[in-house]
Amino acid sequence: MNRIKILNKFYLLVITVLSFTSCLKWAARAEKKLPDETALHRTYEYSGKVIVIGAGASGLAAAKVLEKNNIDYTILEATNRYGGRLKKDTTLADFPIDIGAEWLHSAPITLNKLKGKYGDEIDEELIPYHLDCTAIWNGTEYKVNPSWHNNFSYNFMPESKFKNTTWYDFVNENIAKTVLQNIQYNSPVVSIDYTNNQVSVETLNGSNFEADRVLVTVPIGVLKSEKISFIPEINQERKDAIKEVTFHPGFKVVMKFSDKFYPDAIECEVNNGEKGYYDIAFGKETQDNILGFLCAGDETQKYYNLSSNDEIMDSLLYELDQIFDGKASSSYSGEYILENWGQYEFTLGTWTQAFQEKKSNLKILNESLDNKVYFAGEINDPYKQMGVPGAILSGYYSTDKLLTDQ
Repeated sequence: MNRIKILNKFYLLVITVLSFTSCLKWAARAEKKLPDETALHRTYEYSGKVIVIGAGASGLAAAKVLEKNNIDYTILEATNRYGGRLKKDTTLADFPIDIGAEWLHSAPITLNKLKGKYGDEIDEELIPYHLDCTAIWNGTEYKVNPSWHNNFSYNFMPESKFKNTTWYDFVNENIAKTVLQNIQYNSPVVSIDYTNNQVSVETLNGSNFEADRVLVTVPIGVLKSEKISFIPEINQERKDAIKEVTFHPGFKVVMKFSDKFYPDAIECEVNNGEKGYYDIAFGKETQDNILGFLCAGDETQKYYNLSSNDEIMDSLLYELDQIFDGKASSSYSGEYILENWGQYEFTLGTWTQAFQEKKSNLKILNESLDNKVYFAGEINDPYKQMGVPGAILSGYYSTDKLLTDQ
């Protein structure tokens, strides 16, 4: 038996053993941790004013609860749009493309939880992300994975994608559309003063807002950067918890080709983080060939050292030509989209995976500041989901605390 077969069998054995332990009960494996009801199902009587900082998934979810209960609130959004890292494109292909978050890592029933629907039947049409052909590239050698590897990967961690829509559409239709009138755009927050009974929030343009309670939903990368100052200053324990959360730099590329010369996915070996190519059109009813690329972690710096997005594209095409004997350059349409989360000032990173973080840090990050300033976002999700579901559920969870704490 050769070395690769031995390693594959060892990998299968280790993962099988770990899958029966509680340490891996996250995302689709954490269906039982989903709440029976969320703040959407409850009624609140609260007469104070609330400020939500950030109009991403968690901020919009919080606002939906406030709107439903006729509570006075304002959303301060740093950019000129809502959705945060949720974006879609309708120009590159004949189907809508998620430029931001793309996968449903959780069980499909989670979609009902997110929109407050009872029952097990979901409305959305999903694509089971059960890949047929995948490969590994280590920079010199390209190796196709055996079929058992693809089957095991899906059975161990079943994921889905929207067939005809996007995450942006889901959030827009089920959460955002009722709260848009309360968003104040181009209002990056620079300070939060919770010294007095009323919390004072100042934006970059010098505007001041006051509220009884504030919910902060900015990405953890923004908190790491200390672009928002807290008065009184947050304690060292919370500073350390924020600092220790892994929030890799990274970016996403979507590119169009005339031919499909690539498999469903290619995992690229890296020392730290993630890097890979994948067929964005997998399972879609389309004639377009759309290849995605994700990079997060230390490998990202290699691309950041290049002088332009076009140079990044040249680098990716060069690598693809190495793997596929020049087929990438010969079929590349010249059309691409590059979403650079890691260097964008209002994200400063990619995504978090709370199940990999210290429980003690997560507990600290979920604590309020004097029952006046609260926090939500994917890192604050108490239900062990990932990505968009975690962010939305944390918005509901933190809003419930905000409205009920005495």
